Amino acid sequence: MKLRSFRLRIALLSTALAGSALVGFGAVSWFQIYNAQISRLDAQLFNQLMRATRPPERERWQFYGDSLTYAFGTKTKIPIALLVLDPNGNTLYQSKEVPADLDVNRLLLKRLELTPLPPFPKRQPPPKLESTNPSAFAPPLIPPRPPRFVTQQTATETWRIGAAKFRNVHVAIAVSLQAVNQEMATIRNIFLVSIPGALVLVASGAWLVSGSALRPIGQLTGVIQQVTVKGLDQRIPIGTTDVEFVELIRVFNQMLERLERSFTQASRFSADAAHELKTPLTILQGELERTLQQVKNGSEMQQRLSNLLDEVRRLSGIMRKLLLLSLADAGQMSLYLVEVDMSDLLIEMVEDVELLAPHLSVQTDITDGLRVQGDRDLLIQVLQNLLSNAIKYNLANGWIQIHAHQTQTTLYVTIANASIDIPVSDRSRIFDRFHRGDPARTRKVEGIGLGLSLAREIARAHHGDLILDSTSSGQTAFTLTLPITLHS
Repeated sequence: MKLRSFRLRIALLSTALAGSALVGFGAVSWFQIYNAQISRLDAQLFNQLMRATRPPERERWQFYGDSLTYAFGTKTKIPIALLVLDPNGNTLYQSKEVPADLDVNRLLLKRLELTPLPPFPKRQPPPKLESTNPSAFAPPLIPPRPPRFVTQQTATETWRIGAAKFRNVHVAIAVSLQAVNQEMATIRNIFLVSIPGALVLVASGAWLVSGSALRPIGQLTGVIQQVTVKGLDQRIPIGTTDVEFVELIRVFNQMLERLERSFTQASRFSADAAHELKTPLTILQGELERTLQQVKNGSEMQQRLSNLLDEVRRLSGIMRKLLLLSLADAGQMSLYLVEVDMSDLLIEMVEDVELLAPHLSVQTDITDGLRVQGDRDLLIQVLQNLLSNAIKYNLANGWIQIHAHQTQTTLYVTIANASIDIPVSDRSRIFDRFHRGDPARTRKVEGIGLGLSLAREIARAHHGDLILDSTSSGQTAFTLTLPITLHS
């Protein structure tokens, strides 16, 4: 499974690489140290075997065996097994230091069997008879073949064994690896403790370094979040940015500049179009009203003029909504702030609903004395839009519920009505401009899909919000939130 956090992936990857390097270094170091210990032990074994090239007399092998115990340069006495045979295979000396480990003697004998004899000396001229030196009749000393050292295991110990054969004596020595193994176990434990500690430091360092490296991305994210709050005029300064992120930030600033230009042009077009259409629509509405007063009541001309006047008024309403939306997009929606008694305002609108839709059951739960600082006309427009939708999208013989209460800081107004369920795909787009939703739900309802979008913009201009509530099946509910005191 791929981790979704880039910073976490960097930290984990750095830790994995460092861990692999440390484990590899620890393993190689451990084996190097172990091989160095074994090589040192082999050198000492070789020196001790060479001491037997001129072996002492038979009675002095005991002294030779005892000296081996302290001959390997350790502070502690380590087990050593010694086996000395004459050329005929008779035992000259066998150490008694390890009586419990009887297999070591068998290993020494086997090692001697595998060790070859030294080469025979070249033929020498016979000695002169007049010589009286006994050593003149002794064969010359031939050094043994270089011994081979092996590590073998018994039931209780691990031994390093070396053997050498001379013409007059065969010697095999086994040294316990207990001290070496203990030392290597100590080194291993040090690695087992130090490597995880080092990995924790590496992970922490990688986390901090990656966070520092990704700081420009966080700055970029912060500016993107501010775009919807403060407008498209936000830019990221490049002067203090790392070189690797300069191009990314430069392209992002250029994108914001293009978006700001396009958005300004679109907003200006909407505002200009609304302003330009407002005057002719007002003139057209006035002329129709004047002409309507001059025609005969009940005539066909009066009916046609009435229909035209209704369409002109509808078009004027659309122009007003577009103008308010363009002002909201530009952050220029001006509010005429007064104290608004929301309780009285809602009660008045409930009376209008009862007159407009007597077939609907209206239930209210409105707390007395609900007051906010706001633009009365714009708040009336929001409530009228919500109540109008509650009537238009209601079921036959349905109901409308109005709840209004406040906390210390916020006013809540919830308007719910019986309705066909809104599809999930439409719930996220219900505040989009010109969105009409499911045709099966809206085909008999007039409108162009600007009311809810404008209502939410008005609520946000008051530093509040308008949301679609999650309700049970068979109903729709919107909640308007407004701050009690509006701070500029």
